[in-house]
Amino acid sequence: MAEEEEIQPVPAADARQMRRPVVPSAEALLGVKHPVLEHGYVVLVDYMGDDNAIVQAARVSYGQGTKSVRDDRGLIRYLMRHRHTTPFEMVEFKFLIRLPIYVARQWIRHRTASVNEASARYSIMSDEYDLPALESIRAQSTRNRQGRGDALPEDVQRGVRDEVDRIEREAYASYTSFLDKGVARELARIVLPVGYYTEWYWKIDLHNLFHFLSLRLDAHAQEEIRLYAQAMAGIVREVTPVAYEAFEDFVLESQSFSRRERIALREMLDGRTAEAACRAAGLPLHRADGTPMKSGEGVEFLEKVQRLRAAVAPEAGASASSSKTA
Repeated sequence: MAEEEEIQPVPAADARQMRRPVVPSAEALLGVKHPVLEHGYVVLVDYMGDDNAIVQAARVSYGQGTKSVRDDRGLIRYLMRHRHTTPFEMVEFKFLIRLPIYVARQWIRHRTASVNEASARYSIMSDEYDLPALESIRAQSTRNRQGRGDALPEDVQRGVRDEVDRIEREAYASYTSFLDKGVARELARIVLPVGYYTEWYWKIDLHNLFHFLSLRLDAHAQEEIRLYAQAMAGIVREVTPVAYEAFEDFVLESQSFSRRERIALREMLDGRTAEAACRAAGLPLHRADGTPMKSGEGVEFLEKVQRLRAAVAPEAGASASSSKTA
């Protein structure tokens, strides 16, 4: 048998660079419940890495380095701007999240995290369920097939909320009666509606967490999951403030334009009306019968143009942007 090779210790200078980074403001958040909805919450269980870990990975160096803090910020912004995403994967977050089952089923579509959910086969479900706020009970959107639109009359809102409350309570009564009769937990649970709460540990790297937030902080996301995203965004900002600032600037508050949209923009810069520009670029604004379209490429392009016109300087809009994702 060959003689085992002696393991050489890491030089002291390099060892100092390899120590687990600690962010004081993030340490203060560990184990703290951030309430979401009536019975839900987000808890930061642990984190690995900070802004420096992103820079370190990008430079593939554990040495002392000669770059300034300003250089580090510039590098992180360069990485985000040019979609060099791997260094952001060096930072990870572990959350404990309590959420309604209907939100969890939507959330689980993000398949880039490690998830361990509480099991109703082993444990008895609690009697906590989600009741929508009256103002959130709205009509189906006429533009978005998967979203809410205009407000409903107050009597309809109250009636819906009362009916949800009744159904949830009666379902839990049936659930507990099944358990009392000796029915297995894995079968008794089938009567519980998706408004009841579950919880899970959710671990994800920063790159994929930014992708999650880019979708779930968007105004088109369902408002319940958006509230969870806002709570998580506030935590991410504490751990990686420079990376989060870059994420806001180059992802959340940015816009992309397709080939046809760029043609329409050029036409508008040349002085043509928005409708003429869309027509020249092949972006439809009307149906075959002449009625205006409520959605589609042309409508979305004009919405982008409107957002461009409403854009404000970062200094003036910083507080508004922060409140959006706090």
